[in-house]
Amino acid sequence: MKPRARHSIATLAVVLLSLAGFGVGIAAQTKPTGTAKPAAAKPKPGSTVPAPAGTAIDTPAKHALIVEADTGIVLLDKHAEERMPPASMSKIMTAYVVFGLLKEGRITLGDELPVSEKAWKLGGSKMFVGIGARIKIDDLLKGVLVQSGNDACVVLAEGLAGSEQGLVDLMNQKAQEIGLKDSHFANVTGLPDPNEWMTAQDLVSLALRTTRDFPEYYHYFSEKTFDFNNIDQGNRNPLLYKVAGADGLKTGHTDEAGYSLIGSVLRGDRRVIVVVSGLDSMKDRASESERLIEWAFREFNDYRLFSAGDKVDDAEVWLGNEPKVALTIPSNLVVTLPRHSRHDMKVTVVYDKPVPAPIKAGDPIGKIVVSAPDMTPIEQPLFAAADVRPIGTIGRMATLAGYLIWGSRH
Repeated sequence: MKPRARHSIATLAVVLLSLAGFGVGIAAQTKPTGTAKPAAAKPKPGSTVPAPAGTAIDTPAKHALIVEADTGIVLLDKHAEERMPPASMSKIMTAYVVFGLLKEGRITLGDELPVSEKAWKLGGSKMFVGIGARIKIDDLLKGVLVQSGNDACVVLAEGLAGSEQGLVDLMNQKAQEIGLKDSHFANVTGLPDPNEWMTAQDLVSLALRTTRDFPEYYHYFSEKTFDFNNIDQGNRNPLLYKVAGADGLKTGHTDEAGYSLIGSVLRGDRRVIVVVSGLDSMKDRASESERLIEWAFREFNDYRLFSAGDKVDDAEVWLGNEPKVALTIPSNLVVTLPRHSRHDMKVTVVYDKPVPAPIKAGDPIGKIVVSAPDMTPIEQPLFAAADVRPIGTIGRMATLAGYLIWGSRH
């Protein structure tokens, strides 16, 4: 007998002994297999990922941030983690707390709240409530979000939390709960206070949470006018009048903060959020926010590759009753790319090949990797779509013998 043949028989004998109870394993290597058709992993509400490289735009705003809502990709970041006075943009948090009480059923839009002397006398932008009047929560929310009424904010605070400080405490508590990393509220109006601050990043996080948590109340942000006490006031958000798809959110202005805005624009399935602050005039706020939004839609796009539950690829199975198992993706896979990078995008499936049986449906098996020249690679896990049982002892012996003698796994 030739030495090579003796070696093969000896090896086969070891394998057969292993099948009797000593176990057997085959070293697997991570190998990229297969490709998929093009489009991004959805982030948790409020989370963001770094901007693609190779794209840039400047802005005179002191703070600026542009984020793709669906993917969390940051398209522009200028001091987005730096504290700034939010001015009336903090009224979004005032409304967020009220929306929560409505959704929990603790209050209704038809409930009426009394107007105190404090609310009636408050300066700044006003809804023009009458002292001693009782006003529906529905109208008060319009007063806050359309007219930016400081008086309306105080009526809500006193009526729902007993005092302005009571609602401020709820706002700070809620900010912690929803993951705002560096925000603190000292009043419900955004009037100047050294203990009141937010970051552009937190403003975007709050906007995203508002759109996703309270779609039934989000329409307040897009209402262009509200008439109360025979005084008709227009929404101060300039995007609502000039930019296609604009549907929110809020402007702000104080001497300290300058002219600021957080805007949201929805075109098709794509939503873009923009924050600008520290601008010199209403005109600058309007033109700069419009310019940045149009740049974001012109230079970038979202590409949907897979929907949740889609089959992405088939993985090879070792010693199973099926030769392959389908791999599925748990959530939508959408990527934001500069439009010029779209044709260079690559989608690769990576897993340890072959996958040993037994396999249970839902077992994590590898990942999908999306890459392009001007982006950080995006990864998302893949899972087995079905159970695969191990084959019996005789089948395992035959398969292993074939592998050792002929190099075939099947």
